[in-house]
Amino acid sequence: MTETLVYKEPKSLLKDCRFTFCPGCGHGVVLRLIAELIDEFSLQDKTIAVASVGCSVFLEKFFNCDVVGASHGRAPCVASGVKRAKPDKFVFTYQGDGDALTIGFNETVHTSLRGENILEICINNTNFGMTGGQASATTLVNQVTTTTPKGKDPQMFGFPIHSAEMLQHSDGAAFVARGAVCNVKHVRNLKKILKRAFEIQLNNLGFSFVEVVSSCPTNWKMTPIEANRYIEEEILKVHNVGVFKDTSGLGELKI
Repeated sequence: MTETLVYKEPKSLLKDCRFTFCPGCGHGVVLRLIAELIDEFSLQDKTIAVASVGCSVFLEKFFNCDVVGASHGRAPCVASGVKRAKPDKFVFTYQGDGDALTIGFNETVHTSLRGENILEICINNTNFGMTGGQASATTLVNQVTTTTPKGKDPQMFGFPIHSAEMLQHSDGAAFVARGAVCNVKHVRNLKKILKRAFEIQLNNLGFSFVEVVSSCPTNWKMTPIEANRYIEEEILKVHNVGVFKDTSGLGELKI
């Protein structure tokens, strides 16, 4: 008589439902990595997420944890209040580049300057993904969006912001990094980056900012394969991946 082995996933932060993001979008990959780390650190009952306006607004549909909604761009200050009121909780924001780096970059900067012991995660797909594909602060020069149909002209709309490079100079920032989800290597490296950010908050070391370059096939008018290739061939030349600051003392993070 043979024994039948049934595989069961461990308790997961993810709800048993389908992601509703567009095909090829990187949000689902990033959320899976976050959920894996929350499970690995046994933070299922200690996590409070703060979602803002944009694709992140659906966070509570996928995660079995408390999720606070913030107005557009204001997630970092809301998360600051949550963490100060509940210092024993693990608190992170989940935002897009239109939210965190365009409308709300002021909040991101001042949260880092205060050294709030939270993690801010920003998904950078170089446009306002949910509201129609408008140009954001991270949009590349000459990139076509719904508000730059002839390509982004820096004399009219400005050059793309380099958020991680700027935030590394914030005295209150303990960890600043940028990853991507356009191929397996980058996904694995991103998990290392996020893990370090988790460790920093759990050790009360201060503010962490993790930017993730992700695709937006729908607004870019590309197939998922074309969108990932566009990230590798064009976007990462402007928004390059790497660890820009790490004051944790937990050893070199090789990615």
